[in-house]
Amino acid sequence: MPLRRRVAEELRGSELDVNPLYAGIGEATIPRFELSGGELPPATAAQIVRDELMLDGNARLNLATFVSTWMEPEAVRLMASCFDKNMVDRDEYPQTAELERRCVNILATLWNAQADEQPIGTSTTGSSEAAMLGGLALKRRWESRRRASGLGTERPNLVMGVNVQVCWEKFCRYFDVEPRLVPIEAGRHHLTAGAALPHCDDHTIGVVGILGSTFDGSYEPIADLATALDRLHAGGGPDIPIHVDAASGGFVAPFLDPDLQWDFRLPRVASINASGHKYGLVYPGVGWTVWRDDAALPTELVFSVSYLGGSQSTFSLTFSRPGAPVIAQYFNFLRLGRDGYRHVQAATRDVARRLAAGVGALGPFELISEARQLPVFAFTLREDQTRYSVFDVSRALRERGWLVPAYPFPPDLEHLDVLRIVVRNGFSRDLADLLLDDLRESVTELERQREPFSRPVAGFHH
Repeated sequence: MPLRRRVAEELRGSELDVNPLYAGIGEATIPRFELSGGELPPATAAQIVRDELMLDGNARLNLATFVSTWMEPEAVRLMASCFDKNMVDRDEYPQTAELERRCVNILATLWNAQADEQPIGTSTTGSSEAAMLGGLALKRRWESRRRASGLGTERPNLVMGVNVQVCWEKFCRYFDVEPRLVPIEAGRHHLTAGAALPHCDDHTIGVVGILGSTFDGSYEPIADLATALDRLHAGGGPDIPIHVDAASGGFVAPFLDPDLQWDFRLPRVASINASGHKYGLVYPGVGWTVWRDDAALPTELVFSVSYLGGSQSTFSLTFSRPGAPVIAQYFNFLRLGRDGYRHVQAATRDVARRLAAGVGALGPFELISEARQLPVFAFTLREDQTRYSVFDVSRALRERGWLVPAYPFPPDLEHLDVLRIVVRNGFSRDLADLLLDDLRESVTELERQREPFSRPVAGFHH
C-alpha cells in the first residue's frame, strides 16, 4: 500500500475516533429523508437523533398535556425490561396477560362494580381507543334491541357535550353515528341533565358523560344524567345507557372524592374508560375500558383468535401493542395502593389549587375554574385588558421553557380565549412558584407594549 494512502486513512480513522459526527464523516452528508447507502455507528446515529430532539420542549414543563411525564426509576427499569413483550402474544407471555386481568379486576373494584355482575374489561393503547370500544358496544346493544323489537337500525345518534375529546367525534364519523353535540353557554361549560335530555330519542345509543373536561377540568354531573334518564324511561321513553369517559377523573375521583356518585354504583352506567397514562401515573400508552357485565359487551364484538399456538379472546381496534405499560400499571397498583394514590393525587391537586390562587391574584387574569375537581384549571384575561392576548402570554411563557396552551372555548363560547394548566405528578410546589414568577415577569413585559394585540386565527385540539 502506498505510504500516502496509508497516512490519509490513519488520519481519517483518528478523526472518527475523536468526533465521528462533527469532525469525521460530516453530518451534512447523511440523508434525512431517504435511506443512506451504508451504515452508521450506533453512537453516531443516536447523536444525530438526540441533537434534533433538543428542539423539543421539556416534558416536565409541558403544562398542556395530561399524559404522565414522570415515573419512579424502578418503574422505568421495569418497563425497559419488558419493551420486547407484545400484549397480543398471550400464549407466549401468559403472566403479562394475567397482570392485565388483575388490573381490570382492580379497576372494576375501584369503580364499584359488583362481583356478582361479573364485570369485564380490557387494556388498550389509550383512552381514545378505550372510548371507541365503549361506543361500539353501545351501538351494537342498541341495534340488537331494535332488531328484537322489529325496528330499523338506521340513524343512530350519540348525545354528548360539545366539550368532549375529539376521539368521540372520530368515533361517530368512523362508525356512522350522528354526534348530537350539546352546546355550552356562559356559566355552563359542560353537559348537564337539563341540556342533554331534549337531544335524546329512540335512536340514541347512549349518553357520554365526561369525568374531567379537557377544557377546564370540571366533572359532568353523571348522577344527575342517570336520574334524568331513569325518569325518561319510567315515563315511557327509551332506555338509554351511559358511558362515562373518565380518561382523567377515573384515577382521581375514587381517591379524592369517594362519595361522588359517577361509576357503577349508578345502574344506568354501562361502561367506563380511563387513561392509565394520565392520572394512572404510567408513561404512554395504556388505557382501560370496563363494562358492568357480559350483557353490556355484545358477544359479536369479541373475537376468538388462534395465534402462535393458542386460542385467545380479543376486543380491540389494534392487534400488536406493547405490554410494558400494562406491566407498569400493575407496578403502580402494587406500589401505591389506595393510600399511595390518594397521597399523590391530593398533593397534585393541592399544587394546582395553590397555583390557581396565585394566578387569580395577578391583576390581569380571571379564573374560569380553580382545580376543584381535576388538578386542572383555566383562566382568561379580564375584559378591560386589551393590550395583549392569552396567545401573547402563551408565547412569552414559551420563551422561558413553559408550555401553556392558549385556545378558544368550543361553540357557543368560541369568543372566550383561555389558558389552561394541567398539573401532574412530578410538578412540585417549587416549580409552581417558578411558573408564577415567570408569569408575573411575562405580564410586566407585555404591558410595556405600545400596540394592542390582534387575535390570531388559531384552533386548539384538546
